[in-house]
Amino acid sequence: MSVFAKLFGKNKNETIEPTEAIQKLVEVQGMLEKKSAFLEKKIEHELDTAKKNGTKNKRVALQALKRKKRFEKQLAHVDGTLTTIEFQKEALENASTNTEVLKVMGVAAKAMKGAHKDMDLDKVQDVMDDIAEQQEVANEISEAISNPVGFGEDVDEDDLLAELEDLEQEQLDEQLINVGPISEGLDDLPSVPTAEPRANKKVAVADDDDDMKELAAWAS
Repeated sequence: MSVFAKLFGKNKNETIEPTEAIQKLVEVQGMLEKKSAFLEKKIEHELDTAKKNGTKNKRVALQALKRKKRFEKQLAHVDGTLTTIEFQKEALENASTNTEVLKVMGVAAKAMKGAHKDMDLDKVQDVMDDIAEQQEVANEISEAISNPVGFGEDVDEDDLLAELEDLEQEQLDEQLINVGPISEGLDDLPSVPTAEPRANKKVAVADDDDDMKELAAWAS
């Protein structure tokens, strides 16, 4: 009976859960790994026996090499089985993951179906249309509230600018009127001084004295 037959039994119709199969494969994998280590030790022992006897005891050496070959064949078979188990275990793990994912997706699908059970696409569209219509009404109300109707916003801006220019012109005319005649302004100017500076007066007196002295000298 093969290893897999021992694991899963002879009945082909018998089903087994992936997690249980993985557990059994792990157990057999551990057993085969121990057997592999045992065979490696046996091969090493037979090789040492053949080396020690060599040509001195040829018969013992040849028997050791024959046993080594037999153990190597068993080890190759065990290694191949371990590789197969590894592949099978990975496949079962993937299958188990896919099964769990599929179960969750099935539950989610049922939940969505239950949530949409009382929903009708036409009703949903009607609700969305009502929401859009009410949103439009709300926007119109907001715009109407924000527009200050009746608070002077209907006045033409050009008229306001023309009125402002008239006011500026009136202010300019009043300033020109308040200036008055030019002669009135001249009367307020300071008068030109008529008296000579003291220094110049002294110089003039000195010049007169010199002239009188010169005239008196000529007359005598």
